[in-house]
Order: sequence, then C-alpha cells, then structure tokens
Amino acid sequence: MKSHKDLDVWKAAIQLAKNIYSLTSKFPKDEMFGMTAQMRRCSVSIASNLAESAARQSDKEFIQFLHVALGSVAELETQLIIAGEVSLGDPSVLRSIDEDLIRIRQMLRGLVNSVKASKSP
Repeated sequence: MKSHKDLDVWKAAIQLAKNIYSLTSKFPKDEMFGMTAQMRRCSVSIASNLAESAARQSDKEFIQFLHVALGSVAELETQLIIAGEVSLGDPSVLRSIDEDLIRIRQMLRGLVNSVKASKSP
C-alpha cells in the first residue's frame, strides 16, 4: 500500500462523509450544534482514522486506528437511528447511508483480519 488513498475503504469513507454533509445540510438550523455537528464529526473521523492508520509504522498501531474507525462507524450508526426516530432526514436516504455503513464496517473488519492473518506464522 502506497498511501491511505489506495484503500477502497478510505474512498468509501470519503463518500460517506460527503453523503452525511448532504444529509445534514437539510436538518433544521436548531440542530447545527447538535446532531448535525455530531454526525459530521463522526463521519470525518472514520476517514481520518483510516488515513492515520496507514501512516503508522507497525501493524499493531495500524489495527488500533482501524478499531477507532470501527468505533466511529458504530457511533454514526447510532446517530442515524436517532435521526430516523426523531424524523430528521428522508428515511430512504437514512437507509442508504446505513447500508454504506454496513459495507464500510465489513471492509474495516476484513482489513483488520487480513493484517492479523499476515502476522500469523
């Protein structure tokens, strides 16, 4: 791997962040410092932790940041559920983003497993 930009999961996380920004731009203005800020920060965190993981020198550190990204996926998933429960956002858009999160989670887990397997004798 040359850089984090070579990772398909990083590319998917960038697209996810763009979709979250689009979704939250339609939220009520009184959510600007609530759900909007939380969801945006969380989506950016996924891609950012992937970038940071790729810059690490050891597999252990790489995996640690992948796990942080997985935590942000779970956090964003929870925020999407809450957004749906309080009628923020189009339900079909929320479902589509949730499907993207599922795919990103699978990709992250696959990457963690691949790195762990490459260390096994």
